[in-house]
Amino acid sequence: MNYKQFRARGLALSLVTLSVLTASPVWAADPFSMRDIRVEGLQRVEPGTVFASLPFRVGETYSDDKGAAAIRALFGLGLFSDVRIEINNDVVVVVVEERPTVADISFSGVKEFDNEVLRKSLRDVGLTEARPFDKALADRAEQELKRQYLNRSMYAAQVVTTVTPIERNRVNLNFSVTEGDVAKIRDIRVVGASAFSESTLKGLFDQDTGGWLSWYTKSDRYSRSKMAADLETLRSYYLTRGFLEFNIESTQVALSPTKNEMALTINITEGKRYVVSEVRLEGDYLAKEDDFKSLVTVVAGEPYNADKVNETTKAFTDYFGAFGFAFARVEAVPTIDRENARVALTLQAQPSRRAYVRRINVSGNSRTRDEVIRREFRQFESAWYDSDRIKMSRDRVDRLGFFTQVGIDTQEVPGAPDQVDLNMSVVEKPTGNLSIGAGYSQAEKLSLIGGVKQENVFGTGNYLGIDLNTSKFNRQVAVTTTDPYFTRDGISRTVDVYYKTTRPYTQQGGDYQLINPGVNVRFGVPFTESDTVFFGGGVESTRIVSGTSMPAAYLDFARVYGVRSLSVPLTIGWTRDDRDSALVPNVGRLQRLQSEWGVGGDTRYLRANYQFQQYIPLNRQFTVAFNADVGWGKGLGGRPFPVFKNFFGGGLGSVRGFDQGTLGARDITGSFIGGPKKLGFNTEVLAPFPGAGNDRTLRVFGFLDVGNVYGESDKVDLSQMRASVGVGLSWISPVGPLRIAYANPVRKFAGDRIQKIQFQIGTSF
Repeated sequence: MNYKQFRARGLALSLVTLSVLTASPVWAADPFSMRDIRVEGLQRVEPGTVFASLPFRVGETYSDDKGAAAIRALFGLGLFSDVRIEINNDVVVVVVEERPTVADISFSGVKEFDNEVLRKSLRDVGLTEARPFDKALADRAEQELKRQYLNRSMYAAQVVTTVTPIERNRVNLNFSVTEGDVAKIRDIRVVGASAFSESTLKGLFDQDTGGWLSWYTKSDRYSRSKMAADLETLRSYYLTRGFLEFNIESTQVALSPTKNEMALTINITEGKRYVVSEVRLEGDYLAKEDDFKSLVTVVAGEPYNADKVNETTKAFTDYFGAFGFAFARVEAVPTIDRENARVALTLQAQPSRRAYVRRINVSGNSRTRDEVIRREFRQFESAWYDSDRIKMSRDRVDRLGFFTQVGIDTQEVPGAPDQVDLNMSVVEKPTGNLSIGAGYSQAEKLSLIGGVKQENVFGTGNYLGIDLNTSKFNRQVAVTTTDPYFTRDGISRTVDVYYKTTRPYTQQGGDYQLINPGVNVRFGVPFTESDTVFFGGGVESTRIVSGTSMPAAYLDFARVYGVRSLSVPLTIGWTRDDRDSALVPNVGRLQRLQSEWGVGGDTRYLRANYQFQQYIPLNRQFTVAFNADVGWGKGLGGRPFPVFKNFFGGGLGSVRGFDQGTLGARDITGSFIGGPKKLGFNTEVLAPFPGAGNDRTLRVFGFLDVGNVYGESDKVDLSQMRASVGVGLSWISPVGPLRIAYANPVRKFAGDRIQKIQFQIGTSF
């Protein structure tokens, strides 16, 4: 039976039911006392379900009104396709016909989706196996499937439902889908633009007419959500450039008759470009007008900028909140002079009343202990409401990394106008990680990585990790544990136990090794909310295993200290990171300082490394990045600097275009042994990959690298610095971060090893 036949049958049953409900008086029954009530036609529904819905009981008086009410109640259950009431010798017989139940749901012709995705979407509209079925449910299911295809820009998709009755009043459903082609954007028009070129405005959009990379970005597929985001981007572009009265009049989406092409038309009215004439403050500013004026970012004489206006009002609200005024209202009121195209802004403020935080409530942490969250709070109960401390508290909880969502709301306390409650809600995520990974680089070759990590052991907030890493040159196994609140003041403690085998880079192959077992303990002291200082100490043993092509520098070290040596280093470091992203940064700065002081054992030395990164966005698409990496080391007490603590340079992460680890001194065997002094400077200009739109995970860059490594007795001679220029590709690919670069050395010397193309990729799977 196909769907149309099934619908015709259902219509006939509905007409029978309608005839019962609207029967002529000849069907009317005189009121009588019910001697019994029977139910006929049940197959799966429990009789108790029917009796519980009837508005009468045995012994009561039956009437036509009660009968009609009973029919309506039973239909309201949604379990029956037909209900009627018969009277037989003062016995009321309720005759029902159950709706069929769904035995199986299948799909045919589906290529765009996994079947389980479609099954879930049908469950959301109430259609699943073992549930009652009717034609209205089938209609909703068809519309839901079409909606799924519309979200993928497949407007030609057709869905036909086939209903097959089977035994025991059940049905099988099959949704036959003709998907058709994807509707691609053929044309985008911005009508009404004169201040900016149409190509400039269309360049702001994530949606476009496609390019040779559209198979990856899917930017030529229409999406309502993307369209709304593009319109907001367009509005923001005008409002931040003085066009105070800019308006999007309408948008039209035209679909071709074949339903595989679309044309988007955006009609706008730009209005005049307004310049800010003055900024005034009105209202109660707590006698701190000068402090508030320092927060104003809107400048008289410059074009009106909606972002700066919003930034100013938010800064005012936050500043009020810092003094406990949780309900402060700040409004920017423009006074427009259309004749002269000028606008005066009046910032009106009403601080309202000061408030205390009565109670802080935490919810959603079924695994993480309450104290782990509460110790991150900088806003305390029974203290003045402080918006800065509340935001800081929320950010600190979010940075724990234990939750997918962290939200905090302010709730007024009924009957107490000067008190508020803070409600923090969190959504926990799995914090354990069992990983097996692989990576490949031209220097390290194939490396295998495995690890077990738990960032929130037993809900305590402590970290425990076991890492295994193997490659051609570096292998290690390490166990690390961190207690972020070793003390109540927030001082962290980290213990590392490791066993490493390394073979510094050599062009001759060789099978010598350095074996380094060790243990160290370090503490992290938070001096400010963004600055942490690390210090600690450890013990490390170094054993030189002789082999072929062993550098002479290691032989010299072994003659002085033996093949086994012991180091007792003290470490101190500092870090600050305010980048917007660790993977694809666009703005912000990273600073990291690490130092090591060998105070005991066989070696005496100092070693320090400082890294500085700065990201400056030129516009929405282009970013300039600077990197400086400076290293310094020196032997103490008349002892040489340990050769196995040397820095290396060249290759990715240093001066590209030169073979990995080949900058600096060589020994008499020709091995590259690095040096205790390192300078490296890198400049990159990053841009979206052509055809990828504004996708920040796929970018191209041009670069300039300068740097070198120097021996302990060498002077840092800038004339010996190597330099290269080139282009590269950065991609956060499905198999991990990929960087590939083509470099041309512009300053090189005889004997330098050149490698113009270099790449690296690695991930866990």
